Amino acid sequence: MSSTHKLPISRPAIGVVGKTGYWRLKRPEVNYVKCIKCGICWLYCPDSSINILGDPSKYVEVDYNYCKGCGICSNVCPVKAITMTEE
Repeated sequence: MSSTHKLPISRPAIGVVGKTGYWRLKRPEVNYVKCIKCGICWLYCPDSSINILGDPSKYVEVDYNYCKGCGICSNVCPVKAITMTEE
C-alpha cells in the first residue's frame, strides 16, 4: 500500500448563478515586474480565482470569470504587486 495521498485542490466552477466575476466592483491588476513569485495571493484567494502558471514572466493569472474583487490578494502581497482598480 502506498502512503502518499493527494490533497484536493479547489477549482472555480460555474454554479447555480453562473460565473460570479460580474459581481465585482474592483479588479486586481498584477504588476509582473514587482511580483516575486511567492504564491501568497494564490494561497489566500477565497474564490480560487488565481492560477499559478509555468511561465516565469507571468507567474500568476487572475481568472476574472470568478474573481469577486475582494482585495485579499492585494492585501497579502508582500511587495504590493497587486493593486485593485475600478471596473
